[in-house]
Amino acid sequence: MIDLRTLREDPDRLRASQRARGEDDSVVATLLDLDERRRGALTAYESLRAEQKSVGKSVSTSSGDERAVLLARAKELAAAVKGAEAEAEKLAKRLDELVMSVPNIIEDAPPGGEDDYVVLEEVGEKPSFDFTPRDHLELGELLGAIDTERGAKVSGARFFFLTGVGARLQLGLLNMAMQQAIEVGFTPMITPVLLKPEAMAGTGFLGSHASEVYRLEADDLYLVGTSEAPMAAYHWNEILDGGSLPRRYAGWSSCFRREAGSYGKDTRGIIRVHQFDKVEMFSYCRPEDAAEEHQRLLAWEKEMLAKVELPYRVIDTAAGDLGSSAARKFDCEAWLPTQSRYLELTSTSNCTEFQARRLAVRYRDGEEKPRTVATLNGTLATTRWIVAILENHQQADGSVVVPKALRPYVGLDVLEPVK
Repeated sequence: MIDLRTLREDPDRLRASQRARGEDDSVVATLLDLDERRRGALTAYESLRAEQKSVGKSVSTSSGDERAVLLARAKELAAAVKGAEAEAEKLAKRLDELVMSVPNIIEDAPPGGEDDYVVLEEVGEKPSFDFTPRDHLELGELLGAIDTERGAKVSGARFFFLTGVGARLQLGLLNMAMQQAIEVGFTPMITPVLLKPEAMAGTGFLGSHASEVYRLEADDLYLVGTSEAPMAAYHWNEILDGGSLPRRYAGWSSCFRREAGSYGKDTRGIIRVHQFDKVEMFSYCRPEDAAEEHQRLLAWEKEMLAKVELPYRVIDTAAGDLGSSAARKFDCEAWLPTQSRYLELTSTSNCTEFQARRLAVRYRDGEEKPRTVATLNGTLATTRWIVAILENHQQADGSVVVPKALRPYVGLDVLEPVK
């Protein structure tokens, strides 16, 4: 959530952020009003409580008419204190609910919506074929790698099996990603995929995108859409040693998304599905180091894309297309030959102190007062990468050349069509 002190000192910053996101900026005035009234109610409560204590002490040393007057005043004050406390609590609850609904303040993200991104760079050469290229699903079926028909039979639309070389390709890809993360100092994690409501809300996933999240009502638990969520909550309500920052984790998990409202969009094959696997980077760092850490995460994503030899571009995502937790986000999008367009493969977001403030994750240097950490996340590999690898490295006979760096993890140089 946003910092109320920042709101008081510079309300125009939040107004500008709301407008850039395409959100209502009148919420700023409402927040300021609630905050002022809450603080006023607290001051009134504390003043009445102090008088109540003073009168209470005087009663014990008084007698006669004076005692009767003091007892009457004590009764009045008890009622007044109770009322002031209730008013302060009511205003605090309203303020908390509203502030939890406000998205993070953007940092240098371009204004606008989904189509207003800025291309920062293009890397690699798009492949040219002397044959008509097959799309990833046709290739996956030829290779015995992807089975969407049986996935739909046993689980429903947008589920699939990865079989044979498809399973080997995903395992190899994710293992290579995890190995890269370990080599640069990340702590590997296999994370839970079911989270408590408080943990999921703390990460910001139950706001405007709550319709995307699967909920198990009988157990009051949520299926994660990314291991970012459990890693963000890993140090929930903890104070970290400032000397240990940055703390970097790489989480491997299955991910689940309802894909609500995306009917007809990228539904062929395994581009937009309900379940997939992913290796996600997550970092806790000092707020003043967050922008530089964001560039590091992006560089590690680009290193992975280079290993699988994909042409791609990097975009600076527009404010209106950011999730509620992100202050800025860079996407890496690989070229998709059969659709002549770019397909998002990775995202890395700087969430500043937004998630950590909701989850009470702080750090302390020596005897200093605890400060809120910043959190960042970034995709290192996911099932969707198979789409771009198959299409960009295909050959005329339907075989697919395995990128050189990936071969030791897959155990094959070329994926051959099944006989």
